Amino acid sequence: MKLMETLLVGGLKMPGVGALLRPLLLGLHRLMVGAMKRADRHWVRPRNWSNAELRQFGRLFTGDILNVSGWRDEDKNGGHYRDYFPAARSYSISNYSGECGVSGVEGEVFLDLENPLPPQLHRKYQVVLNHTTVEHVYDIRTAIANLCALSDDVVILVTPFLQQVHWIDGSFGDWWRPTPMCLNRLLAEQGFEVHYQSANDNPWYIVYVFTVARRTPVPTMPRLPASGVLAGNVGETHFGIQGKDAQ
Repeated sequence: MKLMETLLVGGLKMPGVGALLRPLLLGLHRLMVGAMKRADRHWVRPRNWSNAELRQFGRLFTGDILNVSGWRDEDKNGGHYRDYFPAARSYSISNYSGECGVSGVEGEVFLDLENPLPPQLHRKYQVVLNHTTVEHVYDIRTAIANLCALSDDVVILVTPFLQQVHWIDGSFGDWWRPTPMCLNRLLAEQGFEVHYQSANDNPWYIVYVFTVARRTPVPTMPRLPASGVLAGNVGETHFGIQGKDAQ
């Protein structure tokens, strides 16, 4: 592989040849990315992967669940996140104003993550789920604090680590790509300990981080199906570097 890399570098540096070779290599790269996204979609496509991670946890909880900023609760695979929590006592969705905001679903809670919570919502829910929202909240520390304040037990976060910038004018911006270390510290500041954290680190596409944190001291029930921080070196696979080479 190194020999092939060296030959390509030589070709790219050659006058005339490099100008022809660059668009060919770019086209080949895009072709490979497209093929890998289809062949390994359950791992490479971040929504498919994060949905699979959530399913293994959601079935365990029997209390009240809140999907924060969940819009219409769609999982983008033809289902709804409500169905990931089949044993839940209740399931609610919160939203905010703007496009992809208030949806009018039954029992919808209006919630601004950058402002103080209504007192009646403090520790009201067993599980608080937030899927790819905190990157759109400028005051991310307050957002995490509010998510934790809503929960009496578990906070589940899905956050982008590598993704193109995306926003909607007048509704939300795009401010953050928090590292696992950042998330763990923000959660610890609110008295939560990360129980499980993973990432779909891949060489081809968007990378998400999936985090399950519990209020400390950790409640005895339910026993969660997996534990461990598995995302500490996220990005090594995507960039093809490891250890000291990543410096």
